[in-house]
Amino acid sequence: DAPPALVMAVLFIIIALTTNILTNNAAAVIFTPIAIGLAARLDLPAEPFVVTVILAANASFATPVAYQTNLLVMGPGHYRYRDFLVAGGPLVLLLWCAFSIVAPWYYGIGW
Repeated sequence: DAPPALVMAVLFIIIALTTNILTNNAAAVIFTPIAIGLAARLDLPAEPFVVTVILAANASFATPVAYQTNLLVMGPGHYRYRDFLVAGGPLVLLLWCAFSIVAPWYYGIGW
């Protein structure tokens, strides 16, 4: 019974959190069929939900294991795990907020 825009926002944050534990490719492979199924269940086009997966799976800023370049700069830059959380965590939240506002408007999906 949730509005489709809320479903997209929740899907985004779940994928964004998952992509910081797994790789972005794994998150995309896991969540694409789920997103398409959600779109079908809500009787909406799949495109906005697939775009949700694409953008959220690339929000891998909050941990050094999220993406290979994060690990590459960790040693030479003398970064700690906490540094990624402090800098990347707010960035993930900022992207989530921006997406949750712009995507429903762009695709005409109401709250």
